[in-house]
Amino acid sequence: MKSIVRTIIGIFGLAVLALVLTKTEPGRSYFAEHKPFVKSVHVERIVCAIDTDSDGLDDLADIVAGAKEEVVRKPQYRSAYYQGGNPPETEGVCTDVVWRAIRDAGYNLKALVDKDIRENLALYPRVAGKPDPNIDFRRVPNLQVFFHRHGLELTKEIKPGDVDNLYLWQAGDIVTFAYPHEHIAIISDKRRSDGVPYLLHNSGPTASESDLLLSWPSPITGHYRFPKVLS
Repeated sequence: MKSIVRTIIGIFGLAVLALVLTKTEPGRSYFAEHKPFVKSVHVERIVCAIDTDSDGLDDLADIVAGAKEEVVRKPQYRSAYYQGGNPPETEGVCTDVVWRAIRDAGYNLKALVDKDIRENLALYPRVAGKPDPNIDFRRVPNLQVFFHRHGLELTKEIKPGDVDNLYLWQAGDIVTFAYPHEHIAIISDKRRSDGVPYLLHNSGPTASESDLLLSWPSPITGHYRFPKVLS
């Protein structure tokens, strides 16, 4: 008797579900219609007052454009030492996304880093007192020292949905991550619905635009804006 009752209840439940689903707009899922509502956050984008290469794009916009070109080129991730410093355009690592993006804004990051190391050797522990222009500008700790000295250092805290906090995370900013997954990336102009931006970076197999700012497996060690501008 109990099994019969359970069967009847089960049939009745299926009938009710079918009735609900028939009232859903054709081509759309009832369950998709009733997902928890997530408010979309709009974060104003700052306009940098500097256009170093006089191409009509401000420096931050240029950096983003350069990083996106790297994503389109899809250089293969390859960590190697190159005589002269620069790897071929078809290869690279995370640091290569950064100097190539900054190159598009009119800056020679290698020359800037090499000069700062020569003049302030003790501030660059990763160099260990022996500068090597073939590789120094492609090491994350060296770039972190450089941007700390010559960029605007900003918050490392990220608050999804908080417009005031997310306003400080602008497209073209640079973010670094600690060991054991040391990394550097450019902040993208693409954001999630909660306002958290994507990363433009190369963590293999090729350069990409990824939603990894909050989920990268090592903590954030630095957040910088270069050139040093607030708005």
